[in-house]
Amino acid sequence: MGHIATNKDSLIKRVKRIAGQIQAVERALEADDDCAKTLHLVAATRGAINGLMEEIIADHAREHVANPALSDQARSQGVEELLEAIRRYSK
Repeated sequence: MGHIATNKDSLIKRVKRIAGQIQAVERALEADDDCAKTLHLVAATRGAINGLMEEIIADHAREHVANPALSDQARSQGVEELLEAIRRYSK
C-alpha cells in the first residue's frame, strides 16, 4: 500500500485521535460516568473510525480499482480486496 504513504501523517493523526477517544471511553467506564455521556463518547469514536475507514476505502478504490493503468486482473483483485474489507467492517 505504497500509495497510503502520501497520506501517512494525516492517517496517523486520525488514529492517534481515535486512540484518545478510546481512552476517554475507558475512563468514563472506570469512573462510572453517566451512560448518556459514555454513549456519546462511543458514538464519536465510531464516527472517527468510520471516517478513517472511508478515507482508506476511497484511496484503495482510486489506486486499486479505478486506476486506468491497471490490468483487468489487478483491478479484479482490487475490487475483491475492497469488498472483503467492506464485508468484514459491516459485520
